[in-house]
Amino acid sequence: MGYTAGKSSISIVMVENQEEKVNLDTGAYCTCVGKSYLKTIVPDWDNKPIPIQGLKFSSESESMKPLGIIDLTLLFPHPSKCTRLKVEFVVMDNCTSAIIGHEVDIILNVEKPYPPLLRRPAYPASPRAREALKVHIEELTYLGVLRKVGHNEQVEVTTPVIMNWHNGKSRMVGDFRALNTYTIPDRYPIPRIHETLTQLSQAKVITAMDSLKGFHQNVLKVNAKKLLRIIVHCGIFEYLRMPSGIKNAPSHYQRMMITMFPEEL
Repeated sequence: MGYTAGKSSISIVMVENQEEKVNLDTGAYCTCVGKSYLKTIVPDWDNKPIPIQGLKFSSESESMKPLGIIDLTLLFPHPSKCTRLKVEFVVMDNCTSAIIGHEVDIILNVEKPYPPLLRRPAYPASPRAREALKVHIEELTYLGVLRKVGHNEQVEVTTPVIMNWHNGKSRMVGDFRALNTYTIPDRYPIPRIHETLTQLSQAKVITAMDSLKGFHQNVLKVNAKKLLRIIVHCGIFEYLRMPSGIKNAPSHYQRMMITMFPEEL
C-alpha cells in the first residue's frame, strides 16, 4: 500500500512485524534512517549495526554522523502477492536538517490585536476531503514540517486550508490570501525567463536538479511560525518549515538558491 504527497512516495511496509510508513527514495545512493525513529521499531538496534569506516555524509546545514549499517527485512503487502526485500540502512545520529542561514520571517503592516480577517475558522470539508486531509497532516507532521498546537498555547492567527484534486490525487493548500494582504512584500529580484534562456544558449549539456519539497528546506523564525498556523477539523497545526502560498515564498527561495549556487545561477 502506498500513496504520494507532493513528490514523496510514502509506502506502508512491515518491519519487524509492525506496520510502518517509509518515505522511499529509489534514486538515492544509500538509504538513511535516524536513530530515534529506528529505536521505535527496533528497540535493540544498537546491538545489530555493522560499523562504518571512512564514509562521510553531510547536508547543506551540517555534517551528519553515521552510526553504522543495519539490515532490515521489509514486507510490502499486496492483495495478490507480497514482496519481501532485505534492505541495508545507514543509521544516522540526526537524519533531519534544513538549510541554515535562510530563516524565513513574516512582517505584517498591522499591529496587535490583529484584524478578525486573520483569525478564520476551518472550511467545511466532505468526508472524502477529511480523509485526505488527515493523510496530509500526518505526513507533514511525520516529516517535521508541521506540529500540533497545544491547547494551552495562545493562538492569534489561523488560516483555513483548501483541498485541491487532480486526476484523483489530493493536494492540501493553505488559503493564505488574508495573511498575504497584511504581509510586507520582499522585493528580492526573481530572474526573468528570457534572461535565463539566454544564459543557456551556449550550453552543451543541460540537466535538471530535483528540488524535492524545496520550500520546506527553509526553516521559519519564531514569529513566522505563530503566523503560519492552519486550522482544520482535527485541530490547529503550526508550520515549522516554509509552506507554498505565502506572499514572499518565491523571494525567500530564490535568495536561498542564489546563495547556494552563485556560479550556476
